[in-house]
Amino acid sequence: MKKITLALATAAVLASPAYAGDAAAGKAKSGMCAACHGVEGISAIPMYPNLAGQKEVYLAKQLKAFKDGTRKDPVMAPMAMGLSDADMANLAAFYASMK
Repeated sequence: MKKITLALATAAVLASPAYAGDAAAGKAKSGMCAACHGVEGISAIPMYPNLAGQKEVYLAKQLKAFKDGTRKDPVMAPMAMGLSDADMANLAAFYASMK
């Protein structure tokens, strides 16, 4: 019974909107991303990935990996270093909201 209760409580917390990013705040922060990834999240340069329409969780996870060094990239690492957890969640929400 304790395991079921714990699982339900965990699911409720993870599904909470408090953990979702704010797309409007992400849009306001996205100016630094636009140079490589495009204003609409579609890159005009093939070596830079399109961000529009990617899964929010995936985008946030990648930004965190660049910041903590588990994913290495000489361009993205410095960009991610200045982002807070909220910034990363907001940027992820913004790009995930695009088509």
